[in-house]
Amino acid sequence: MIRLHYQSLWRWICVRILTLAIGSVVVIALCMWLRFVIENLWVLHHMSPAMRQEFEVLRNNPELNLSRFHEIVDLGWGARYSDPSIASADWIMVAILVLVVIPFIAILGLKAARPLSSQFSRLAQVARAVTKGDFNTQAEPVKNAPAELVQFTDDFNAMMLQLSRYERELRASHVAMAHELRSPLTAAVGRLQGMLDGVFPPEPRQLQMVMKQLLHLNRLIDELHLLSLADAGQLNLSKTPLDLTELLRERVAWLKPQSAEAGFDILLTTETPCRYVGDPFRLGQVFTILMENALRYALEGRRLDITVRPENGGYEIAFRDMGPAVDDHFLPVMFERFSRAESSRARHSGGSGLGLSIARAICEAHGGRISAAKNAGGGLTVTVSLPVPENGQ
Repeated sequence: MIRLHYQSLWRWICVRILTLAIGSVVVIALCMWLRFVIENLWVLHHMSPAMRQEFEVLRNNPELNLSRFHEIVDLGWGARYSDPSIASADWIMVAILVLVVIPFIAILGLKAARPLSSQFSRLAQVARAVTKGDFNTQAEPVKNAPAELVQFTDDFNAMMLQLSRYERELRASHVAMAHELRSPLTAAVGRLQGMLDGVFPPEPRQLQMVMKQLLHLNRLIDELHLLSLADAGQLNLSKTPLDLTELLRERVAWLKPQSAEAGFDILLTTETPCRYVGDPFRLGQVFTILMENALRYALEGRRLDITVRPENGGYEIAFRDMGPAVDDHFLPVMFERFSRAESSRARHSGGSGLGLSIARAICEAHGGRISAAKNAGGGLTVTVSLPVPENGQ
């Protein structure tokens, strides 16, 4: 695709104004010149050969016979030819030319300003579509429009794409949120209704089942609250000096009973201290989420390798499992809230679909990032990158 070259707005305006101004003066001057040329040719053509020859001599040297020179001029061009009055033929000609040229200047000026007007009109149409809730409309750039306006149009279209994406995500998030919140609530209400109707006996085991659903509901609400704080930039961190290796070792030990029962090994290969300044509770959440995900979705691989290595003053922590891989199209969206793959790493294994979103929010609150990539030999590697803390905090 050929990228058109656009002029800056200042140059765009200057070129058009100067072109019209200079062009108008040139046209008037050219018309006046043609008027004199045609008139001279006409008069000379109607002179007798002898008078024409005499006039050519006197025109080059009028001082030879000044009275005869003016006599010939008055005879050929008229007695008022040299009249300096405002009512002379020259001034009348200039006035006529100005009146004739003005409409052409207006037409050409409007035509030259058309790209500017067209571009603004297209932007206005898209803006009206936005007010009606249509975020899929795009404004096409107009040929010969100023560069700043074309860039503004590109940025406006990019903003529209973002708004469209946010709208789709918001709708999908609301649907998923309603589903996730309704499931434990419906289960708890159904169990309580059963006890009230006498279907289930009101014994501790039944009440414990209700409590389990309510706790799950409470956890979902807490997770959504955390993500809302992160989206608003209000996720507060209690940063303190910590050892990432020790924190990882602690999280591995905390999950040891579950992993041992499932026959799943979590191996931390880094033993050297990794000093960092961050929120140990929130980072512990990230590590726990990634380990629990591996335990839930990569159980077939029977193993999770965790490595920590220095990276540009910060650290890069890799969680590599040997489980089934995910689809390529799922990788870019796996950290979005309520995203769950349809493969064997997915829905039948449980989970709310918020864990990886929370992990990403916490990493970004630390100024870092989280990413995932498929392993060549199978499985998935999730990498947490933590940069150097700002101002040594």
